[in-house]
Amino acid sequence: MAYRAASVLAAGASKYGALWGRGYETFKNRRILSVSGVGDHATTYLQGLVTADLNSEPSAPREEVMDSVHALNAKNSGMEPGAAAPDDEPEEEEVPVQFTKKLRSATFLDHRGRILTDALLWKRNPEGADSATTEYLIDVPDDTGDLLLAHLKQHKLRRSKIKLADKTEEITSHAVYGTLNAEGAPPGYIAGMDPRHPSLGMRILSVGQDILNTTEGESERAKRQQHFETLMNNFFPSAPGTYSVLRKLAGIAEGTEIASKTALECNQDFLNAISFSKGCYLGQELTARSQFTGVVRKRIVPVMIVDTEMEVPKPWVMASMIQELGTEEGMDKIFGLSDEDGEKKKLALAGYIPPPLPKISAPGAGSIVSMMMGSVAAPDQNPQDGSEELNKLRVQGEKLQTEIAELAQPGTSIIDKKDSRTIGKILSTPAPGTTVLLAQMRLDRLGLLGSEHKWSRTNKILIGDSNKEYRFLPFLPLWWPDIDPATGKEKEVDVGE
Repeated sequence: MAYRAASVLAAGASKYGALWGRGYETFKNRRILSVSGVGDHATTYLQGLVTADLNSEPSAPREEVMDSVHALNAKNSGMEPGAAAPDDEPEEEEVPVQFTKKLRSATFLDHRGRILTDALLWKRNPEGADSATTEYLIDVPDDTGDLLLAHLKQHKLRRSKIKLADKTEEITSHAVYGTLNAEGAPPGYIAGMDPRHPSLGMRILSVGQDILNTTEGESERAKRQQHFETLMNNFFPSAPGTYSVLRKLAGIAEGTEIASKTALECNQDFLNAISFSKGCYLGQELTARSQFTGVVRKRIVPVMIVDTEMEVPKPWVMASMIQELGTEEGMDKIFGLSDEDGEKKKLALAGYIPPPLPKISAPGAGSIVSMMMGSVAAPDQNPQDGSEELNKLRVQGEKLQTEIAELAQPGTSIIDKKDSRTIGKILSTPAPGTTVLLAQMRLDRLGLLGSEHKWSRTNKILIGDSNKEYRFLPFLPLWWPDIDPATGKEKEVDVGE
């Protein structure tokens, strides 16, 4: 069943774009592992195993520019992207975002430099322990939890002054969506905005012992879940499964989806999970070589699969024209810069360079999917006048979702019909209620690397062994930086720019 557009309403404005609708969920597919030790023993131990630098403060996620949907709307109305609203329209107040120093993203690598798993690392002084004791709680996807625990045990020296433990049954992991305020967590909880990107929500751990003494339940997990739900129900609706949809629309792969791949291919450099200035750690050689001397030819991107008969949405039409015609000619054709009022449009467009692929927030992607699948009418369409058309779209959309859910299994190839070349590998099943999935794509076939290939809105692909033709619409999350077409890495900006 297609999800409702109400679930993708923006929750506020910030330097990180619009947020998902309000809600909360308790994760049942996460593991909580613990590394603790007196003084700096735990930090020293993990410092040699993770890609992040635990001896420095985590960096805040990259601030964003306006996404392609709003940029296109702004240009059509003669406004510069990011410009102030007209006097008769109230300006939306920017919401500050606070990130905690106690929560960071990181990646564990094997001896080859390939990913074992991604993780969120919480640093704290545990209740009831010596004040000199430092504990790291490692919040990790369930499908890589056993692998990581075995890895940690393997690298724990016999005389090491640290303790390893699996606290999955003792501590619960939660998320709250549609808010940027992670300050003032209730007693017994620790909270922080997701360090990868705040659109993924506020992450919360239930750790306090008092919670267990004041809540009924058959197990510690049940007590913690009950306490959290009682607390949240006064402020947020329950929204189980939101994270599964949200992270895929936001372009975030995790767990076994990224296992055995290199960190840069999985965008860990864009997600603040890698330090290129820290000392040695397991797997560093391949990661450093990829960053300083290599070319990144594949990266993970969110991809929407559509039927070849479906109308291609405007952001992808715009991107295709820019790739086919070049920036100057493409801008002229898109915005009519040669028209009578061309000079006025040029002033409005001054400094605006459209991206080679649409840059879209998770709520923006969700809204587009809703309209394409017939879940909601387009902004310029009266739902009553177009009810028949909506029903037709809904039937087509549900049929397409069923087809893609069956075909798009992890490891399946995406094949370009024009030359029968494999241009990508599917990493995740589609986000529920959508045809958006995560795939590791060749950057040259997206028009992001080199100049031999261009992405076209008229493309045709095959998925795995299927003979039916589809079209793929890739898009870039707002947290992506500008990509250097010569290296596939973040474009270096001159100090003077």
